[in-house]
Amino acid sequence: MSDMSSRIETIQAVAGFHEIKPVPAKSYDQIGEGYGRDAFGIRTMRERLPKDVFKSVMRTIELGERLDPSIANTVANAMKDWAIERGATHYTHWFHPLTGATAEKHDSFLSPDGQGGSLAEFSGNQLIQGEPDASSFPSGGVRQTFEARGYTAWDATSPVFISRGTESATLCIPTVFVSYTGEALDKKTPLLRSIDAVSSQAMRILRLFGTDEGVSRVFATCGPEQEYFLIDRRYYLSRPDLLMCGRTLFGAASQKHQQLDDHYFGSIPDRVQSFMVEAEARLHALGVPVKTRHNEVAPAQYELAPEFETANIAVDHQQMTMQILQTSAPKLGLQCLMHEKPFAGVNGSGKHVNWSLSTNTGTNLLDPRDDTHTNMQFLVVLAAVIRAVDLHADLLRASIASASNDHRLGANEAPPAIISIFLGDMLTDIVHQIEKGSATSTKKGSDMDLGARTLPQIPRHSGDRNRTSPFAFTGNKFEFRAVGSNSSIAWPNAVINTIVAESLDHIASKLEESVGANPTEAKLKAAVKKLLKQIIKEHKRVLFDGDNYAQEWHEEAEKRGLPNFKDTVQALDALKTKKAKDIFKKYGVLNPVELEARYETYIEQYATKLRIEADTMVSIASNMILPAAVRYQGQLATAVAQTSAADVGCEELRASLEELSDLVCQLRADCSELQRLTHEQRAMEGHDAAKFLRDNVIPAMTELRSVADTLENIVADDLWPLPKYREMLFIK
Repeated sequence: MSDMSSRIETIQAVAGFHEIKPVPAKSYDQIGEGYGRDAFGIRTMRERLPKDVFKSVMRTIELGERLDPSIANTVANAMKDWAIERGATHYTHWFHPLTGATAEKHDSFLSPDGQGGSLAEFSGNQLIQGEPDASSFPSGGVRQTFEARGYTAWDATSPVFISRGTESATLCIPTVFVSYTGEALDKKTPLLRSIDAVSSQAMRILRLFGTDEGVSRVFATCGPEQEYFLIDRRYYLSRPDLLMCGRTLFGAASQKHQQLDDHYFGSIPDRVQSFMVEAEARLHALGVPVKTRHNEVAPAQYELAPEFETANIAVDHQQMTMQILQTSAPKLGLQCLMHEKPFAGVNGSGKHVNWSLSTNTGTNLLDPRDDTHTNMQFLVVLAAVIRAVDLHADLLRASIASASNDHRLGANEAPPAIISIFLGDMLTDIVHQIEKGSATSTKKGSDMDLGARTLPQIPRHSGDRNRTSPFAFTGNKFEFRAVGSNSSIAWPNAVINTIVAESLDHIASKLEESVGANPTEAKLKAAVKKLLKQIIKEHKRVLFDGDNYAQEWHEEAEKRGLPNFKDTVQALDALKTKKAKDIFKKYGVLNPVELEARYETYIEQYATKLRIEADTMVSIASNMILPAAVRYQGQLATAVAQTSAADVGCEELRASLEELSDLVCQLRADCSELQRLTHEQRAMEGHDAAKFLRDNVIPAMTELRSVADTLENIVADDLWPLPKYREMLFIK
């Protein structure tokens, strides 16, 4: 800011001197009427498409059959008419490059008619295939600058939708993105392949148990919870670190933050609730089934959660959710922060990915049901997950690795980097019974008497929950709690699907070998019992129901041989192992070139983000914090001189000046050292660059921040150039 005192003016404005009117609340009728109106979903297709064309598209969506290209023109024409009726003038292929964000290039529906006018056109070819520049997106070396051609291809399993700007509407067509040579350059292609893989292996299990009647496909399902921060946009625009990096690189802790636990599930502030109403209305129009909203633990932190959907649609809806949260906030004078750790010293934000498997007929394969110990099919799927997580914990850890998530994992608001499974009392008891020989009982819940006659007796579940576990069973699904708030959920989902597919394959092969071509119920039961016992004995080390934050668990996990990759550089090495190459290749999810490309892309993203943060720190420290400290140093020096001239004792004032002068000198030195290290690092590439940044630049950044944050608590408030934590977190 050009004038230090403008920070005070900003505080006054935010505190209510310039009122921002809230968005009027919408009624249930308004929300219901608008739900899904901007999504070309199944209901709209049924209304708009000829019956045979609709059935053909549904076979692709529900059964995984290859799309019939002969119907493309009919579908495209229906989409065009529907979109134009809703105000759309352009269309775009909407895809998920390896940046983690989404990408789009808009084309107009209008084409010259040769007679001085225009026609609205949209062909089947335009629907099915596009051609963006592949060399301008991250490719991990798959594409070079001179090798520009890439393709997008329509993903018919995810609904087409209309994206609305202030005065525009665009038809968005979910697509995959591949190179000219066919390698996947996006996050959706491996996800779709992994869904096919897990479906194929799960169907083998269903056939063994004779529960496949009417079932043609198994889907991975997902329900991602989204945590985020909201601060006043004027504070955001006054912080170069938030603008450039998404997090505060400097900032002393405020006297009050989350110690009182009074923000969690507290009353939602009016302006925040207006923002939520705006965002939810836009999401409902797109068919995104957002369900819950509440205050999270840290001040200014909130959460939104949807209902379950098939994983592919959930991934698309989650990307749309992040975009709409970020674009809705400025309408209320707010800024939505998606970074995993925007503020030091308070809880960061995650994105809990609730994952399960469900048949196309609606049966959840991870629903234990009553008398769980007798539900052999469920226990087989459960055992497959346990085996998968134990064998491939390194891949799960790599799937959520990023420079920003490193700030969060292992802190007291997120699971540690050690991947383990929480099952709860009921399933843990059954697992112990299986290990000993045979499961003969299921723990039941009970009713709770709350002591007052006017209160009802409420049911107590058969097991508690564990918020410290990275991979927790929560009733009829697993919750992968370690995913970062700013991440796409496509890659973690693809990894889970792939490793579970491998375990289902292993189990199905063992059982098929044991029971033969014509299995009897008794023979199958005996084979399942024997195999479950073996899997539990071999992989029980990954099960842990206690406090994952405790130091004792870290020591115990090391004894068990569980991997503990504490940072992204370590974690991403899992993608270079033979084991990783073999499993992704075997199930057709990623070939070795595609897997290597992801390693190269993610390690480069890690290094690039840290370089940007380091450069931003140097800029803020040199151009904003240092001048403020020097001005205050000058004021103190003048005060010391005047007090001394008046022959008044000023030892304490002089000591304050000396302390400040030492800190100013240290700030200059730390700033110069960080700048030197970043310059040295620029000559490095890939893993070497990332390792140098982790081992040298991050400690230097930490040291520079420590000095600057100490200065923040010393320099006069009216001189400090950056909005402080107490302002950003508490003034709404």
